[in-house]
Amino acid sequence: MDNQAIIDTTVEFVKVTLAEAEGGHDWWHIYRVWKNAQHIAKKESNVDTLVVELGALLHDIADSKFHDGDEEIGPKTARTHLESQQLPEELIEHVENIVRHISFKGAIEGQQWMSPELAVVQDADRLDAIGAIGIARTFNYGGHKGRALYDPTNKPNLEMTKEEYKNSTAPTLNHFYEKLLLLKGLMNTDSGKAMAEGRHVFMEQYLEQFYAEWEGQR
Repeated sequence: MDNQAIIDTTVEFVKVTLAEAEGGHDWWHIYRVWKNAQHIAKKESNVDTLVVELGALLHDIADSKFHDGDEEIGPKTARTHLESQQLPEELIEHVENIVRHISFKGAIEGQQWMSPELAVVQDADRLDAIGAIGIARTFNYGGHKGRALYDPTNKPNLEMTKEEYKNSTAPTLNHFYEKLLLLKGLMNTDSGKAMAEGRHVFMEQYLEQFYAEWEGQR
């Protein structure tokens, strides 16, 4: 099977698997991360583009927060799909590790594994968590979980452990400070850093407007 056929088969697998997914973690999230990853990979000279594309397509195939916190279901699901395509073990293991190590919550306690391909896919995923789409996804997930928009008496926790982050039920606006505004400084690639700049500024402007409206000032 050639590379394009592998990608096409994986696209269809992801579309079917995530057909009923929450709106911020559905096929269209995968699509945007995939496109971000393709864009960044073109600027990187040392990456395997097939690994990048498969990693992007499968990175959220079974997000642990929708599977009772099981952090291995995503890597296992990715492996099962790739084995069905009869791909080399080295490639399967690489993509599996991208799925296992991509998350922000995993990085809270230190990035445990890295490759040039993970650097690209991680940046692509983080870009979809910031800017206009990142804001939309954040409030969509907060609504999905029944969380308050904002509570001035509930301050962001900037020193959360991984477990505290996973179990947080804080108002949605806290998430900007606990994750989204931190992502610009965590980008891996030059292209990712450049793309993150404008999205970060947009979030800062949004928060300024939000607080002004909250107090009836605009």
